[in-house]
Amino acid sequence: MGLISNGTTVFDAGAMSLGGSMTFIKKLTANSSGTLSFVDGASSVVLDDTYKEYLFTFKDIHAQTDNVFFQFNLSTDGGSNYNVTKTSTVFGSYHNENGNSTNLSYRSGDNGGLAQSTAFQNITTPDNMSSDNDHILSGTFTIFNPSSTTFVKHYMSHCSFNNVSNHTINAFMAGYGNTTSAVDAVQFKFNSGNIDAGDICLYGIA
Repeated sequence: MGLISNGTTVFDAGAMSLGGSMTFIKKLTANSSGTLSFVDGASSVVLDDTYKEYLFTFKDIHAQTDNVFFQFNLSTDGGSNYNVTKTSTVFGSYHNENGNSTNLSYRSGDNGGLAQSTAFQNITTPDNMSSDNDHILSGTFTIFNPSSTTFVKHYMSHCSFNNVSNHTINAFMAGYGNTTSAVDAVQFKFNSGNIDAGDICLYGIA
């Protein structure tokens, strides 16, 4: 016996459905890669009005170079240029392995949120990432309604990673791309050196 609310099936034969299903689109695997780029229409990537929300997941992202920032930027011309004007806000917390160093802070300036800038935005703010063999980054990045030609493009990320001082960092970043053109490509990279290893997966949210 099912439960139907306003014409929508909520429970049916023990299963629960609340909408917002997640559809896998594409996985890119780094192998000493300078950039990982998701471009609508290229290599089976979908980044258009098929979905109103797109989720990227970062799994075991390892930096080839020590003391670096993981970054992203947006494109409105199929990846020819990654230079969308962005405004962002960033905060994070950390705790070291010895349990004697903790912090919670908001970051602005060069290593923090952008203010109407076309530069790449740091995802791993408020700190830099370690390239130790056992240090990685994991997390998510979401962009909302990128194909809209009416509204700006909001985004947010949340990730956990290890810094060069053996702290675990919990980083939060959010903002918007200040364009009413459709965003059709997203690129990820480190500010220096390559992405040594790791996967980035793209999902569409119904």
